[in-house]
Amino acid sequence: MAITKLQAESLNLADTYAFSGTVTGAGGANTPAFFAQSTNTEDGTDISDNTLTKLTMDTEVFDSDNTYSSDRFTPGVAGKYMITAKASGISMVDNSYVRLAIYKNGSIMEAANGAAYGVYTSYFNPGTNGGAGAQTMTLNVIVDSDADDYFELYGAKNDGGNTGGLFDKYFGAYKIIT
Repeated sequence: MAITKLQAESLNLADTYAFSGTVTGAGGANTPAFFAQSTNTEDGTDISDNTLTKLTMDTEVFDSDNTYSSDRFTPGVAGKYMITAKASGISMVDNSYVRLAIYKNGSIMEAANGAAYGVYTSYFNPGTNGGAGAQTMTLNVIVDSDADDYFELYGAKNDGGNTGGLFDKYFGAYKIIT
């Protein structure tokens, strides 16, 4: 079906159309977007047990709009964002835990019921099966952002007093096309 001039009628979406010009206004870009990961130096930083600590990742894999610093994502554009994060605790012992939390504008994001544990945090305690190994947490959430909001990643561990921080960390986000 060839269309030479579009009139006030509608298109039949069951038909196939071949475009030779430029289509504008369709789709969109998932930006701003960034992905950062930690270095060995950052991974070696000790953090206190049972204390949520801001996590830094200085190696930017990409940052489409220069919206990420070593510890903060400031989208600058209102919308919905997918935020993803990961961290691992090593030298873990029985009844130890690893926890990740998304902070918005300097405060922990709470679940709908006001609890500090919920959809914006990730918590893992294997009980007496912790052994002396590693525990890895991931966190994937969709958040609403105004143009002036910012997001940070915090992490905590309880490893029985062993020294060390959280390792193999990453933090990323992208705007969802709505």
